This record gives sequence, structure tokens and C-alpha cells, in this order.
Amino acid sequence: MPELNRHRGKSVLVTGSASGIGQGIVQRFLAEGAQVAGFDLNATKTDGALSITGDATDEAEVQAVVDKVVREQGGLDVMVCNAGVIAVQPVVDMDFTEWRRVVDINVNSVFLGSRAAARVMISQGRGGVIVNASSGAGRRGVPNLSHYCASKAAILMLTQSLAIELAPHKIRANCYVPGHIETPFWGGIAEGFAKITGQTPEAVIAGFQQTVPWGRFGTAGDVAAAVSWLASSDAEYVSGQAIAMNGAEFPF
Repeated sequence: MPELNRHRGKSVLVTGSASGIGQGIVQRFLAEGAQVAGFDLNATKTDGALSITGDATDEAEVQAVVDKVVREQGGLDVMVCNAGVIAVQPVVDMDFTEWRRVVDINVNSVFLGSRAAARVMISQGRGGVIVNASSGAGRRGVPNLSHYCASKAAILMLTQSLAIELAPHKIRANCYVPGHIETPFWGGIAEGFAKITGQTPEAVIAGFQQTVPWGRFGTAGDVAAAVSWLASSDAEYVSGQAIAMNGAEFPF
């Protein structure tokens, strides 16, 4: 359950905030007292959040949104780089443009968001927190998801490097590593695997559910709770880590 006033007085920016995990993260920080801005190609329709539309892979737009948040929310304390995309396609059928699209959205948006946030947090001189979205697919290969797996693995290494570089400024950087989370992405995932395997989308989802020892998919709220903790003072000595919420599904 949300902890009232846990993040009171903090300024938070979340990318990929219009739906799914990002929307859940926005809602959690709002419930815990933060000022929250959401940045997405689509409007962030969450009461109480500042909605900013734009492209998280565009360098100028990312800088502009960070500047806007600093002006309107009095600074930036927590940056959550959540924007991402997933697509199902075998390597041998994959166009280079598709590879670049997934890597651009998943990796470059995290680099741009983390860099802009770090610059602001250093100038503020009061520390800060950067939390980036990786995935269980960044820890092991998955057939037909090579571009996604590679992008999420890159985020793990980027975040570890950030944690070391930014520690002297008391800026922490961590990853959250979701397993199978029930979001709008699952419609496209199920359809993609169904085309390759010949199963129905329903059978694909059921098969993935059977791999989770906890017996269910996770929710956006499960992820948001972990992100909130990573951004809290309770995690003050936690940096460079990749925290999984996966219902005990290997790998941890």
C-alpha cells in the first residue's frame, strides 16, 4: 500500500507515463505526496500529474521537458526512465530499421533522460535518484526478442556505470527488472508469438503464466511499489542495483 507523504516535497519525472507500468508509477508517486510530471507521446491522463507530450528519443525534447519540470516543480529529485517498446520478430526476418527502432526507444531514451536528469541534479547539489526500466529479458536471451533483450541488457550496464560516476554527487541509479507484467503490451506480444508458433494468443499467454511460480502475472502496482522504494530514503545506500519483481521466475 502507498505510504502517505513518503515522497512529499519531491519533484518526479516519469517517461512512458501514459499507460501500463509508467502510469502505475505516476499514480504511486502522486499517492505518496510527490509532484509528478509524465512525459509520453500520448497524454498522461492521471489526475494531479503534469502531462507533457513529446518524444523521449529526441535530445532537444528531453532537455526541454526536464527544464520545464525544474521550472514548474521547483527542481528534479527523481527521474524514472520508463519509456520502452517491445516487438516479436526472429533475427533472420528482422530489418535493420526494426532493430534500430527498438534500440533507439529502449536505450537512447534512457541515456538521454538519465543524462539530462544527472546534469540538473548535480547543479542542484542535493543529490537525487535515477531509476531505469530494464527487464528479465535483459538477463537471458529469449527467442524472437533479440533486439528487446539486447536493449534491456544495455540498460543494466548503463545504469551500473551511472551509479559509479554519480555517487560522488549523492545521486543514486538503479534498475527495476520486471518479469511478466500485465500491461497493454501483452496484446501485441501474444499476437506476435502466436504468428510464429501457430498457437492462439490466449494459449501464448497461458504458457507464459505457467512459467511464473507465484501463479500470476505481475501488475503495474507491483512494479510501482518497488520503484517507489528505490526512490525513498530507505534505499539511501542502494545504487547500481537491478531489482526484479517477477514472482520468483528465473533468472532473479
